[in-house]
Amino acid sequence: MQGDNALEKTNRVNVLFDFYGSLLTEKQQTFLKCYYQDDFSLGEIAGDFEISRQAVYEHLKRAEQVLEEYEQKLRLVARHEFVQTGLNRLELQVADLEPDVRLSLQQTIDALRGAERDI
Repeated sequence: MQGDNALEKTNRVNVLFDFYGSLLTEKQQTFLKCYYQDDFSLGEIAGDFEISRQAVYEHLKRAEQVLEEYEQKLRLVARHEFVQTGLNRLELQVADLEPDVRLSLQQTIDALRGAERDI
């Protein structure tokens, strides 16, 4: 992977993993964690699991494909990003209000952000 594209892909896979990782097989979870979170190379993972680099590559590609399929069907990441964008916009609007109104609305925004995290 090269440059900005690699970073975007890594971020995308990590976000998808946060939402759907528990739906993957244990092996898929392990390989994705090793590669995208722990920054292991294909060769390092292959050596640790005594399989070929090509097998590791295939496991990673399949796991990434499964994550994308879950997102296409469930749209949890898209929904989360939409809600966060709306809450950010609302926070900017609330900042211009009187302090007594602002406090109440900010508490509601904070509660919504907390609910998003707990899901």
